[in-house]
Amino acid sequence: MRVLILSCNTGEGHNAAAKAMLERIREQGHEADMVDIMLLASKRTSKWVGGCYVWTVNHVPRVFSGCYKLGDAISASTRKSPVYWANTFMAKHLQKYLQQHPYDLIVTPHLFPAETATYMKKHHMLKQKVVAISTDYTCIPFWEETDCDYYIIPHKDLLKEYQSKGVPKQKLIPLGIPVGLSFGKQKEKPAARRACGLPAHSPAFLVMGGSMGFGNISAFARELAKRCTQGEQIVIICGNNQKVKEHLQGQLGQNPNVHIVGFTRQVADYMDACDVIFTKPGGLSSTEAGAKRIPIVHTPPIPGCETKNMQFFQSRGMAVCPRSMQEQIEQGMRLMYDQNAASAMRKAQQKHIDPTASLEIFRFLQSIVE
Repeated sequence: MRVLILSCNTGEGHNAAAKAMLERIREQGHEADMVDIMLLASKRTSKWVGGCYVWTVNHVPRVFSGCYKLGDAISASTRKSPVYWANTFMAKHLQKYLQQHPYDLIVTPHLFPAETATYMKKHHMLKQKVVAISTDYTCIPFWEETDCDYYIIPHKDLLKEYQSKGVPKQKLIPLGIPVGLSFGKQKEKPAARRACGLPAHSPAFLVMGGSMGFGNISAFARELAKRCTQGEQIVIICGNNQKVKEHLQGQLGQNPNVHIVGFTRQVADYMDACDVIFTKPGGLSSTEAGAKRIPIVHTPPIPGCETKNMQFFQSRGMAVCPRSMQEQIEQGMRLMYDQNAASAMRKAQQKHIDPTASLEIFRFLQSIVE
């Protein structure tokens, strides 16, 4: 089986799901390639599309929220949106790529390639079946105007929502959100702490900055550090945001209990090593944390699909999502020291989050090709 995985450079969640499937397919002895669809046009196109999205989310979130609400209001299965027509321009580039690189199946965790594939199917430019993977706990606007062969959705409880938007029931496959292989294996805490350079017996908080910010992470980290009076460790993962990392080092770098980490491939180890995580309610980051069975405190979401993710996790007991910074820290402390509360949250995560979803999705893909 040879699979093409199409993603798009608008936030790391989609790419993380794409990489998880790439990793699983190759681990199972099959061939797969991951491609940013915008790169098929040019590097400039990819940079422009990704840059506009990330800039809007980080700098004018109200504009993003307004666009999301507008999209939700106008999206329908009976007509095509401007998003669809914009993505039709990628059809000739994808067709050319597929002529040069034959594949049995196309998988996409992103709306944009699904829109392109829909246009290509309508105009008889595509022979491969297309499987979409939703990376949020809601039916985001415009999924219903696409015509993929199947839609992998995060949870069976979302079936009615997708159907109400116009996605055919027979195309909906509730297998979960795929996470990397390292998130599907639990590492014992002592080993994880050694791998991360953390003290063996001190309680530890993990603060995830995410690929598109955290709000005021510096103020949050300072306040959390003030509250940690019993030797609690604080690990702050900043990702590729070098400016934030330098700022945090200037403010908290002298505190031996605060560990400021830039880009790292050890996120799974840090989740195993820590006791409570503070993170935005991104679909992928929340699923990764749930797969690791670490109690979650959600910080304010990017308005839109992250709000729905937050509601999904909170309503099922998999996370708490206080509004204010002080309440977030209070809830983090409670989950750190109230073992009954932490245990109840882990059980809820175990009930709703499948760490091996990528394997189930792989088996489904294999059944399509066979």
